Amino acid sequence: MDRKNHLFIVILTIGVFGILNTEMGIVGILPSIADHFNVSIAKAGLLVSLFALAVALSGPILPLLFSGLNRKKVMLFVLGVFVLGNIVSIFASSFTILLIARVLPAFLHPVYVSIALTAAAASVNKEEAPKVISKVFMGVTGGMVLGSPISNFIASSTSIEMAMLFFTIVNVIAFITLLFVPSMPVKERQSYGSQLSVLKRFFTWLSIAAVIFINAAMYGVSSYLAEYLETITNIPGETTSLMLFIFGGASIIGNIVAGKLLTKSTMKSVISFPFVLGFIYTLLFSMGQFTVPMAIIVFAFGIVVAIGNNISQYCIMSAAPEAPEFSNGLFLASGNVGVTIGTTVGGTIITEMGTKYVVLGGFLFLLLSILFILMRNYMHYPISLTNKESQ
Repeated sequence: MDRKNHLFIVILTIGVFGILNTEMGIVGILPSIADHFNVSIAKAGLLVSLFALAVALSGPILPLLFSGLNRKKVMLFVLGVFVLGNIVSIFASSFTILLIARVLPAFLHPVYVSIALTAAAASVNKEEAPKVISKVFMGVTGGMVLGSPISNFIASSTSIEMAMLFFTIVNVIAFITLLFVPSMPVKERQSYGSQLSVLKRFFTWLSIAAVIFINAAMYGVSSYLAEYLETITNIPGETTSLMLFIFGGASIIGNIVAGKLLTKSTMKSVISFPFVLGFIYTLLFSMGQFTVPMAIIVFAFGIVVAIGNNISQYCIMSAAPEAPEFSNGLFLASGNVGVTIGTTVGGTIITEMGTKYVVLGGFLFLLLSILFILMRNYMHYPISLTNKESQ
């Protein structure tokens, strides 16, 4: 990959990081937002769950509708909307205004990410495509796991408005750098029908269900990690920020580990994932009040969540390899349906039973994920099916 292509991939990754940072960075300041606007932690969790719901609703639709337009113009439009939404969030005078400013741009979230992954793959030959896609996906992982500790640190040191400003600056940088990218007209447009046809397969729907429950299990607990650390582990805000940084750093490591696991032993990695995460939740529930063990648990939790993100993408992409743009949209939609369900159930459990018991929702969704993963692996036929259809 030449220098220009490398720069192009970096620019795409910055944009993906900015958008995912806006989505998940808010997790690190949910307790602060709840205090600032005098709402419950469960209501503050709507900033995550409704954002994710908007992504889930638009994921299968908007990437298709925008698929024939110039990719550069579409991505600039999406980043511009996110910048505007973040600016409104800084000056929001009520929780309702903040919620609206976050949810409206969320509908365009899957458009940018899907196009970024597709454009990255199209910029190199087929042999190099997996490498550049993995680099762009690092922006997804980075935005999901680093935004939270950074925003928590900024909010703890200054204010939630400054944390919102951080989201804005990242998206402005992404917008400006994208201006220097050459025009990206679509050369070969796939028909809507050919892309939608992957939904006729039962295997695709099993994969979608598995991804929904995997993400519900992960984010139904991790979205309230800051609350858990402050309430159960009983540590101050600055230490919570450090813990979330540990979580984020571990997730970067987990992304590397996931690539190796899915290359060497794909099926074993997918099947064993719910059991490994269940073990982490058992430790979290039994040792959550101890600071040092929690640091180790948070580190392991970060690695496992990153592996779960990669497994989720693999499940959807392997179910619909011939429609990559649409499958990327399905991946984002399915994952965010899971985030919505998980955070909603997690918030309800915290309200009704207490913060410590949020892991119960995680266990419930892990059981459901095991069911669909086993059914999916029993019907492991996407490659053979594709070959039969092409013969």
